[in-house]
Amino acid sequence: MTDFLYTYPVLYPGKLLKRYKRFFADIELDTGEIVTAHCPNTGPMTGISALGSPVYVLKSTDPKRKLAYTWEMVEVYDNAPTWVGTNTGLPNKVTYLALTNKLFPELGGYSDIRYEVPYGQDKKSRIDFLLTGVDKPIYIEVKSTTWAQKDLVLFPDTVTTRGQKHLRELIALLPDAVPVMLYFINRGDCPYFAPGDSADPEYGRLFRAAIAAGVKVLPCRFEVTPAGIRYLGLAELKA
Repeated sequence: MTDFLYTYPVLYPGKLLKRYKRFFADIELDTGEIVTAHCPNTGPMTGISALGSPVYVLKSTDPKRKLAYTWEMVEVYDNAPTWVGTNTGLPNKVTYLALTNKLFPELGGYSDIRYEVPYGQDKKSRIDFLLTGVDKPIYIEVKSTTWAQKDLVLFPDTVTTRGQKHLRELIALLPDAVPVMLYFINRGDCPYFAPGDSADPEYGRLFRAAIAAGVKVLPCRFEVTPAGIRYLGLAELKA
């Protein structure tokens, strides 16, 4: 199959030796060279940072970068061998491609896509995507998630006051807009999604309050491979 939404540039295989100071990961490439790669995921990376795990990294051609390599994915074995995306800067790019290709029929027939649009009473927040050309504007917040318990993926894996704030802001958009929380499930092995109540009970409470108020939740499954990323459809919500 070649129906990738996103195709990776050339990636280099290796194994994880150490992750530290949130932003750094020591990787032993298959060539035997040991490099320090940038780790874009600053969270706990629960269950996806076991030492010795197979990884892939991307090498930058920018001579000004302090770290030439970026850690892009890791292989885990929760259900079956599965690649999990670790570059948290990529989900918004892939979501934009999905929106451009109208892969989410749940969002209707929008005609325009804007990103990083100021919103809220003080205009100090920015929504990831704003869709227009429909009866009501559609505001989309994107959250990447990788934490799995068997075939169930959860968000968040730690307390997130920022995530709580985003849910409150989405609720406040009602009834004049269609607020959407889009969870980018950065692995293809989990058909179910739920809030991570054990990691952040307040987020779970706000999540359910948002659904009750009318916020649309889209838990979107993506298959990650060293060649590219494809959309698998929605996970079943277990809230």
